[in-house]
Amino acid sequence: MFLHTHPYEPFIPEHATKLIVGTLPPPRFTTGELKPGDINFCYGSRDGQLWAILDRIFDLGLVFETSDRAIAQRKQFLKDRGIGICDIVASAKRKKIDASDLGMQQVKLRDLVGYIKKHPKVDTLIFTGGNSKNGPEYFFRRHLKEYDLTLKVVSDEVPRIHEVSIPNGSKERLIKTISLTAPSGSANRAIGSLPLYKKLKQENPAFNTFDFRVLQYREFF
Repeated sequence: MFLHTHPYEPFIPEHATKLIVGTLPPPRFTTGELKPGDINFCYGSRDGQLWAILDRIFDLGLVFETSDRAIAQRKQFLKDRGIGICDIVASAKRKKIDASDLGMQQVKLRDLVGYIKKHPKVDTLIFTGGNSKNGPEYFFRRHLKEYDLTLKVVSDEVPRIHEVSIPNGSKERLIKTISLTAPSGSANRAIGSLPLYKKLKQENPAFNTFDFRVLQYREFF
């Protein structure tokens, strides 16, 4: 069994109001065997789309290369926008060494509620995936049970929106969660089945799944 540990500590600027929450980067980030074009930072896989989506939305001029410059650009953006990254999975075991969420076994979670309590300005969690098994929303629901808390539905349309009230001393903090369509190729089929995507595709045949993600992510970033 391969022990797939998260290679990066949470990156949370002091003034962060939003946290991006995923599961684990591909195993090569744990072993340090990066591919050309990977960035040695959260969501740095050359096959992932998160940074390309944010680059399009904010016109950041990001470089997509294995360099310190690429890392620095992304950290600066997060600091400037008050966005943190705190993936929920600390480690998992795998029989097959790949990046499949479903392949994760004996999963150990980070104390995401604890991180929220340490950062009092955080009011929004942006999940890079939904409530399918071993997705970030799925694990967050499991994590909340440890605190005897549950998510309440705000909107059940894609992207699904929930909220949870988290005790913080003598006060309660209302945290909103948004489950975005995953920024990976594995979610393309799900996008293709959405009525909104079909409508937009019919109106503009050049419209694609990346454009759809940009449209969806822009509203929440």
